[in-house]
Amino acid sequence: MENVQTGKIIDIQRYTVHDGPGIRTEVFLKGCPLRCLWCHSPDSQAAEDEIAWFEIKCIGVDSCGKCLEVCPTGALTKGRRFYSRFEKKEIQVIELNRDACNNCGRCAGVCWPKALYLTGRDASLSEIMRIIDRDRLYYRKSKGGVTVSGGEPMVQYKFVKALLQQCKARGLHVCLDTCGYAEWEHYKEVLDYVDLVLYDLKHMDTVQSQRLTGVPNELILENARKMAEEGVALQIRIPIIPGCNDSEENIRATGAFCAGLGPSVSLVQILPYHRLGSAKYERLGKEYQLAELKPPDQKQMKKCRGILESYGLKVVTG
Repeated sequence: MENVQTGKIIDIQRYTVHDGPGIRTEVFLKGCPLRCLWCHSPDSQAAEDEIAWFEIKCIGVDSCGKCLEVCPTGALTKGRRFYSRFEKKEIQVIELNRDACNNCGRCAGVCWPKALYLTGRDASLSEIMRIIDRDRLYYRKSKGGVTVSGGEPMVQYKFVKALLQQCKARGLHVCLDTCGYAEWEHYKEVLDYVDLVLYDLKHMDTVQSQRLTGVPNELILENARKMAEEGVALQIRIPIIPGCNDSEENIRATGAFCAGLGPSVSLVQILPYHRLGSAKYERLGKEYQLAELKPPDQKQMKKCRGILESYGLKVVTG
């Protein structure tokens, strides 16, 4: 039987104010079925733990080298030498052979500077609720609550259900941040415990959706329609990615779709592309395909907002 008392998380952030109303505690779960080209959290994609290598934090094998001693597969060896402006001397760092690495995490366990670290960890339901309970006063005063995000939280929908049940038993406001790519039967298990769904729409054309995110969009659009039919409160979130989904044709198609969902859509939020997560790709040994892409300027964001507002939608930026 699946253990719904333990989930795989990336992080828990307190006092967040961007993913739902008021002051919130946000739980980021690991695992996502999409592979968006612009993803700013590549560490959230894989359902399993991954080793990340943040070279600039390494103090050198001469001063430490414990990771070399504990690696069971020989994936770590002595690597290049260079002058470290942090250590103020020449150091030799390790080299990570990802083909040989089994992501066991032993190296991360002995790396006190956190140059090597695991991108996820197991967290119990009780641990998460203890953190959430610390800030119940702030939720009440700011009309905030708890947001469950990812990755894609529906990858761990049984754990999400158990977590949300605990939150609702305390009378907390709950947001579910989802890409929409999950079985409807799974959504039905959790939506009774959700006050607001933050629903991502990436592209209205299924061929382009497949190219840009790795999955077609039929299931995503159908789930949005079903939620609207069920009267689920929706806040649609649209990333604006220049050259990918910011064409007038796509923005108009998105606006028409959102308007067609009716009164369930309380707000449409457009989010300008940024490159803040690009360094994470290097730490994971992955290529960031949009490294040269520039964020949209204010003129383009204003144009997208105007198009969406022409469909009678309430739209905010950022």
